[in-house]
Amino acid sequence: MPTKVYKPTSPGRRHMIGADYSEVTKSKPEKSLLAAKPKKGGRNSYGRITSFNRGGGNKNRYRIVDFKRDK
Repeated sequence: MPTKVYKPTSPGRRHMIGADYSEVTKSKPEKSLLAAKPKKGGRNSYGRITSFNRGGGNKNRYRIVDFKRDK
């Protein structure tokens, strides 16, 4: 597995090396095994903000995994 070398933006990152998972994961997951994950943005069922500073970000999707293997 290849390693990823980080740029020294701080003293702690100067000699930091991490794992690169490019060989492990595919570039794109199978489209039929994805489900939409609705965004809440810190809002309750009335649409009012109940958790502040939540929202934005990239679009997420559920990966449907059949753990029981019965389908």
